[in-house]
Amino acid sequence: MKNTFLILVCLFFQCINAQPDSLFIVREEPKDDFVRPTWVQKNKATFDLSEVAFVNWNSGGTNSISALLGFETSANYSDGYFNWRNNASIKYGVNKQESKRLRKTDDLFEINSNIGYKPDGASNWFYSAKLNFRTQLTNGYKYPNTDVPISRLMAPGYLFFGGGMEYGKNIEALAFYFSPITLKATFVLDEDLANAGSFGVTPAVLDGEGNIIIEGERIRKEVGILMTNSYKVPIAENIGLKHQVNLYTDYINNFGNLDLDWRVDFDFKVNNYVRATLGSHLRYDDDIKTKEPSEIEGEFDEAGAKIQWKQFLGVGFAVDF
Repeated sequence: MKNTFLILVCLFFQCINAQPDSLFIVREEPKDDFVRPTWVQKNKATFDLSEVAFVNWNSGGTNSISALLGFETSANYSDGYFNWRNNASIKYGVNKQESKRLRKTDDLFEINSNIGYKPDGASNWFYSAKLNFRTQLTNGYKYPNTDVPISRLMAPGYLFFGGGMEYGKNIEALAFYFSPITLKATFVLDEDLANAGSFGVTPAVLDGEGNIIIEGERIRKEVGILMTNSYKVPIAENIGLKHQVNLYTDYINNFGNLDLDWRVDFDFKVNNYVRATLGSHLRYDDDIKTKEPSEIEGEFDEAGAKIQWKQFLGVGFAVDF
């Protein structure tokens, strides 16, 4: 992905200057320099369900049911010069198919905090600092094998922290962020996964008999460039679009190799409580290597990083409070 990095950088800055005013939520500018400080807090609980059942269906099929539980909370402050946005979210999903054991379909715990300051009240540019932390809550498996977990709580865990500039005419609806210095820390706090070198950490050093001489590292540190873009807009009556993309490249390890995290969600509102959701999550991390079966039975060879993609469609309930 090295060749795409420079192209994406150019497009990133071009979009800042090319956004038409119609993309923004129009709001009346204050008549003076004083804007009353405000805190806005929101909470949202969601439950999505999808199900399929067959009775004497001659084409065949497997009965299944999936459920996804989510909770989001946010607390945002603004006074005309300072802007501080905070949010946290938890998602957990499961799937059950007839005689098969219950399987996990989604698992996320994430915290975001972004603080910005603009010395000129009329400007749309902020000096900004951004923090992002995410991990999972329970063990992950490569089904049907449920004996050996491939991920755990804080294995992995990711922390991004850095500073830069952020542009946003209405920053809660559309924002562009560029940070020339961002710390990325990858945590693998499980001994077995750390020794195996999972998620890019340095693996354990073994002797000729397979005994551990030096244990694998639990934390991998990187410093690089981070660019983000978030966009939230109604595209039709009762249909909303939320887009968020993060682009990161490390200065030292393969500069130009791009880590990508891109989410697109459509929200279809039926009424104040019932809604449908269609979501897509695309991810690429050069540090996460896949494995393929080796010619030697029982062993695996490293196959390099691959694009990860997840799609979700569900109907459920949402409660704002």
